[in-house]
Amino acid sequence: MEQSLPQDLVKQVGGSFRLTALLQKRVRELVRGQKPLFETRERNYIRIASEELKRGLIDLVADEEQTGPTKLEV
Repeated sequence: MEQSLPQDLVKQVGGSFRLTALLQKRVRELVRGQKPLFETRERNYIRIASEELKRGLIDLVADEEQTGPTKLEV
């Protein structure tokens, strides 16, 4: 059976809580003015963050390892 996109994203980040935390943090960055990490006309920050995650442009890192806009701490 083929997995849906949300199931794939949950598997990619290691759980639904981590997925939610990652998306919330990235949406917050977008709201505060950071640019999307890919070329888009989309204005919905949640869709942008979801697409960034799907493309592997964002991931979770430990607090002390945060180095740039593509690394989000949890």
